Amino acid sequence: MGIKVAKFGGTSLADAGQFRKVQSIVLADEERRYIVPSAPGKRHSSDQKITDLLYLCHAHAKEGVPFDEVFDIISNRYIEIVEELGLTIDISAYLADIKEKIAGGYSEDYVASRGEYLNGLILAELLGYDFVDAAEIICFNEAGIFDQEKTDEVIRERLADCERAVIPGFYGSRPNGAIQTFSRGGSDITGAIVARGVGADIYENWTDVSGFLMADPRIVNNPKPIERITYRELRELAYMGANVLHEDSIFPVRQAGIPINIKNTNDPEAAGTLIVPNGVETAKPGTITGIAGRKDFTVIALEKTLMNSELGFGRKLLSIIESHGISFEHMPTGIDSICLVISDDQLEGKLDSIIEDIKHQLKPDAINVYPNMAMIATVGQGMSRTPGIAAKLFGALGEAGINVRMIDQGSSEINIIIGVETEDFEKAIRAIYWAFVE
Repeated sequence: MGIKVAKFGGTSLADAGQFRKVQSIVLADEERRYIVPSAPGKRHSSDQKITDLLYLCHAHAKEGVPFDEVFDIISNRYIEIVEELGLTIDISAYLADIKEKIAGGYSEDYVASRGEYLNGLILAELLGYDFVDAAEIICFNEAGIFDQEKTDEVIRERLADCERAVIPGFYGSRPNGAIQTFSRGGSDITGAIVARGVGADIYENWTDVSGFLMADPRIVNNPKPIERITYRELRELAYMGANVLHEDSIFPVRQAGIPINIKNTNDPEAAGTLIVPNGVETAKPGTITGIAGRKDFTVIALEKTLMNSELGFGRKLLSIIESHGISFEHMPTGIDSICLVISDDQLEGKLDSIIEDIKHQLKPDAINVYPNMAMIATVGQGMSRTPGIAAKLFGALGEAGINVRMIDQGSSEINIIIGVETEDFEKAIRAIYWAFVE
């Protein structure tokens, strides 16, 4: 029998009805052996996440402000879930203990982690699975840095004789037993770590969407879902602003070559998006995987005759922006020209002094600044081996009357990045999308 690790997000466990959906999903496949829950999320737009309320309780306690009213909201939510599910767990006793520890000055990490802890206890009883506290198996060092090697070892030992278990997301512990959390969204990280530790065949990440979309639905009407995507393609899209999993949350399984399936708790029959190791075929030749982009860039363009023969020109240019504490996004070059694409938030209050330093140290023939730029990445494995991809892309932009200000294709040849005026951003994404999607 194979092993699937399934992580369920906050919206998937927001109330008793959602718990029932999760129960049906898990019990429908005996290979779903290790389950990682988040804390309850929002039930509706005006609702509050349990983790946010726990942070608020800790802040009140730290300032000596009563937090009973806020904690009552948390307690009532959990009590309601347990009662509606008809469980026997004495959730009130756990809640009373947590409240006492908040009042007693327990750490912010401990308090914030209790949402996942309580959800784990409830879900374990509902499923009839063992409950394994994440503090037992997710290890951090004394400095609060995640210890992957020790964690892998502890997971293998602790779960070797544990056929099925619920393991709360978001936290682990330091060597002294103190609770340590990951960054927000840390349940995704926990799920990936557990999947790696048990050698899972697949890591399922259950949320409230049926996978990733080829483009932002706020820009393109009803874009198609991405069925398969490599980790490398995912990183390219994430870098350009696509709403996908954070790099930290996929690193453990990417390193182990374990696929991730993004699934929808509210539509479990939907295929979702399968994230596969690099090198696995994802798209047909002539197609693309996705389109993503970001606004608010400035381009600094330099021209200088015989720039290519001037030793150290590029190094000096990068040293100048480094001295101002700035990093660049892209650097397209020509024989006598070079451009730096820099995010506006990095340039704030620094542009004039950077230009002066460039003029003084590099003495270019011309230097121009182009603000209000947007960058768009078209990503896909099939692009590198299909003639005419670039022609189709630029043809679509030309037909839409969009002027391309910059072109940059990475050495991996799985993406083409273009720069357009900010006002053309949405129009350009739609033009590219409809050129490749029938």
